Amino acid sequence: MVNTKVTLSGWTLDNPVIPASGTFGYGDEFKDFYDINILGTFSFKGTTKEPRFGNPTPRIADCTRGMINSVGLQNPGIEAVINHELPKMKNYFNKKVIANISGFTIDEYVYCCEKIDKEDQVGIIEVNVSCPNVHGGGMAFGTSAENVYNVTKRVKAVTTKPVYIKLSPNVTDIVSIAKAAEDAGADGISLINTMLGMRINLKTGKPIIANTMGGFSGPAIFPVALRMVYQVAHAVKIPVIGMGGVSSAEDVIEMMYAGATAVQVGAANLKNPYACKEIIEDLPRVMAKYNIKDLNDIIGKA
Repeated sequence: MVNTKVTLSGWTLDNPVIPASGTFGYGDEFKDFYDINILGTFSFKGTTKEPRFGNPTPRIADCTRGMINSVGLQNPGIEAVINHELPKMKNYFNKKVIANISGFTIDEYVYCCEKIDKEDQVGIIEVNVSCPNVHGGGMAFGTSAENVYNVTKRVKAVTTKPVYIKLSPNVTDIVSIAKAAEDAGADGISLINTMLGMRINLKTGKPIIANTMGGFSGPAIFPVALRMVYQVAHAVKIPVIGMGGVSSAEDVIEMMYAGATAVQVGAANLKNPYACKEIIEDLPRVMAKYNIKDLNDIIGKA
């Protein structure tokens, strides 16, 4: 027998596999494919204070070993999530979830985090300071250590649940930004969000994405994500959730060797709705192959 259980800020998960925000909705669509209670947990769709329709279409562009998306944080808003999505979720998911929160001002982050902090179904608040698809929010905060510090400090002042800060890879020094979050009281770090990319339609000579650029994700970014997880995990004393191009049980193991305590799976869910299920089922085999009896023994051992 192998042990796949991991612990994030006192919360024990059956396994480290977590669908990433924006790729799993609120779990409702995926529950028809398999029992999603096999997941460690999942991070629900990025939520803002007000409802958002998102960016104009086209929002998706194909890439070699990946994709670009510019959905733009389409969501029903914090009130609808609390009043409708979370109660509905109780019918098909019996574990706590990660609440992904975004905003366009620090006050919006504070408002949403304070609201969601009161919900029993939420185990961790994941503060997204790294979305590359919206103007004036998200990545505008995540590329500055000072802004990350200020957002984290303000959010921590109004919350009781663990707060994980989701960081952008579109920076020159990921470690300084992670340390700013830690210094401000963050309980953990999530990284990386998507990189910034674009594609051009050769028939028209114009960008494929209506927003010109979008978030580049998929297996192609895995080495970059792994490098940043390694750098951050060895620089901070708080847990790291690793993500970025993860699509197999081997990738999960590699992320954990780099320093991740848990691992989020993003774009793979959009290509294959069974991606997380298959990774979880394959994890014991891969652990046995590499003589790993307990996942906790390999965290940060690279």
